[in-house]
Amino acid sequence: MITPQISVCMIAKNEEKHIEECLKRLKPYHYEIVLVDTGSTDSTLEIAARYTDKIYHFDWVNDFSAARNFALDKASNNWVLSIDCDEYIESIDEKELSILMEKHSQDVGQILIRNRFKQGAQTSIENVRVSRFFNKKYYHFVGAIHEQVELRNAEPEILTNIPTITQNNSDCQPHLHYAKHAYYAPITLLHVGYDGSEEEMRTKCLRNISMLEKELEAVGPDSYIYYQLGQSCMKLEDYHKAYEWFNLGLSMDVDPAQSYVQTMVESYGYCMLELKKNEEALQLLNIYDVFSVRADFVFLMGLIYMNNGRFDKAVEEFINSTTIEQYSVEGTNSYRANYNIGVIYECTGHLDEARKYYKKCGEFEMAKVRLRALE
Repeated sequence: MITPQISVCMIAKNEEKHIEECLKRLKPYHYEIVLVDTGSTDSTLEIAARYTDKIYHFDWVNDFSAARNFALDKASNNWVLSIDCDEYIESIDEKELSILMEKHSQDVGQILIRNRFKQGAQTSIENVRVSRFFNKKYYHFVGAIHEQVELRNAEPEILTNIPTITQNNSDCQPHLHYAKHAYYAPITLLHVGYDGSEEEMRTKCLRNISMLEKELEAVGPDSYIYYQLGQSCMKLEDYHKAYEWFNLGLSMDVDPAQSYVQTMVESYGYCMLELKKNEEALQLLNIYDVFSVRADFVFLMGLIYMNNGRFDKAVEEFINSTTIEQYSVEGTNSYRANYNIGVIYECTGHLDEARKYYKKCGEFEMAKVRLRALE
């Protein structure tokens, strides 16, 4: 079976740090690469020219969808994979993809993005599913920021036939989908955009907040925009403001099956812990049955119990999280949960149990440090 022709569409501005690796990993697949530049002043265009002659300029109009749709217009092929310059191909199962394209000719493919980010001295991976693979005859982008894939010339319709997905920090995440069906496309990317300096991240977050606030003014109250504002504030460690945005988002009539709602609840819980609202965080028990479908929420409940001094319940929740297959942040259903159990046992004087759980953490460096300290 021959895979139909695919165009990879990208937008860029001053991406010399990442674009070489991005294009190098794309090269073996022989896909058409369409690069739309919005005003680079570094070596982005020079690097890109080594890999594609489909390079176009687009005057930035403060609208990501406008730039992405311009790229769609320049693509020679109808099938499009939309990626960012700081996203690197890890794998594509072309045989399976070809089968799915034939089966889902008018549906949206959700690819897996592995977000790499820092948590203190530790590097973490968060797995997210985003709508990035589709036939441009049927779909285009909408939204000035955190743009979404929408069915062309159709009224909005909530997505109805897709497994629950996990996601948190990705810059382009699905909210309301304007498709009857979606499917998991066998494409995996590594996103390294969170590896930048603190100043780079701060500049990006402030830009996003400004654009989101303008969009909020234009469309009115919207739980997804509130969610994205909260996420940006969390990256800036402005937990008070993030808490306010999440409060607004969760006060609306939201669908708990939507993955951004699941993430918003979890982020709301972490905000409460950062703000020392430990007792208030226990109120998340009221929605435990709804949101305990993935390990991240159950892991969070372990932390909440831990911060309230209820160590037996914390251990119980961390153990529960290790039994749940679905997760977003890697380790919440394995080594991170076991590490926290080890910490509890170490702090309460149960050193043999602490060693037992630290050993369950494998190569997790923080656990190895505690094991050495207990020798």
